[in-house]
Amino acid sequence: MSFLQDPSFFTVGMWSVGAGALGAAALALLLANTDVFLPESQEAALEYLEDVDLKTLEKEPRTFKAKELWEKNGAVIMAVRRPGCFLCREEAAGLSSLKPKLDELGVPLYAVVKEQIGTEVKDFQPYFKGEIFLDEKKKFYGPQRRKMMFMGFVRLGVWYNFFRAWSGGFSGNLEGEGFILGGVFVVGSGKQGILLEHREKEFGDKVNPVSVLEAARKIKPQTSASEKI
Repeated sequence: MSFLQDPSFFTVGMWSVGAGALGAAALALLLANTDVFLPESQEAALEYLEDVDLKTLEKEPRTFKAKELWEKNGAVIMAVRRPGCFLCREEAAGLSSLKPKLDELGVPLYAVVKEQIGTEVKDFQPYFKGEIFLDEKKKFYGPQRRKMMFMGFVRLGVWYNFFRAWSGGFSGNLEGEGFILGGVFVVGSGKQGILLEHREKEFGDKVNPVSVLEAARKIKPQTSASEKI
């Protein structure tokens, strides 16, 4: 057992442990930046979204089925991950920049939030130019609810998104639940269906505005019987 008295043995051993830990950390970082551990997404059916219960944000809220939002003219709908998040505010501002063109098409712009904490929704409204509703059961975030936990903070894409939003002058806070990922939908009128479904794959993975407009242009507004005569 004389090797136990050899200082070089412990030096080599400690170096091996350190190298192993460093290698494991590097492997974990590499895997975290691949799509291997990204939350799996399941596409939402129109029938699923139609049955979602939403609430208005008035003092005396009204509960209604989500299909009211798009039944006549279709709609662009943002499922907000967290109103206080500066990444969500950046995406909201980008969608709001499309509102003049959406208005020309007659397509409304809406957002749903999954909770109402303090003044968070009110503070979000300067960034979002459409009406906002509450989805207490978080069904717009499903049908397979996806979360990104703290692993998101070691993804290079997330840090790029952070820098992009920060460089754009956006700021926020840490109030509310922010791990359930959001998305953006473009839904056609009546039974036309879901024309675009963008599911956030990581924090700050925002929808392409060009894709939103392309989908919105495909919406065919419903006409009443009197208008057909």
